[in-house]
Amino acid sequence: MQLIAMNLGPLKPDPQHVVAAAVLFGSVFFLVRRILPRIDRVLEVRAGFFEEITGGHAAELRSDAERIREKREELLAEARHDAALVRQRAREEGAALIAAAREDGVRERDELVASGQTRIETERASAEAELRGQVSELASALASRIVGEPIPARTATGR
Repeated sequence: MQLIAMNLGPLKPDPQHVVAAAVLFGSVFFLVRRILPRIDRVLEVRAGFFEEITGGHAAELRSDAERIREKREELLAEARHDAALVRQRAREEGAALIAAAREDGVRERDELVASGQTRIETERASAEAELRGQVSELASALASRIVGEPIPARTATGR
């Protein structure tokens, strides 16, 4: 049995293949025709749920998120204020500690200067007393060198 009277070569179909293809196409068509409406209904239900979630709950979610954001900003502002107070307190304590250390340093310096001046004065007085006792001897020794003859040293009592 020939469906097409022309010679089409390899494109000429066999009648059994055409019948099998028609039967398979019809069965797939009826199967898809029954499944597609169910798929459409499921997609519509999903779209409805999505609209319900995003439409009704979205406003609640946005208000909750806004409230949480405002609370977070309040907490951050409070934390920044507390941090500024802590920094100010630390600066004041640091300045007080520096001033106290400076006062201690000035006091110690003054004590060292005073003790050093006292020590210098006592050493000067002792050196002066010692030199006064030796001045006549040193003067006679120097005069002896200059003159070339021994000159006796005078004592403070024997002028």
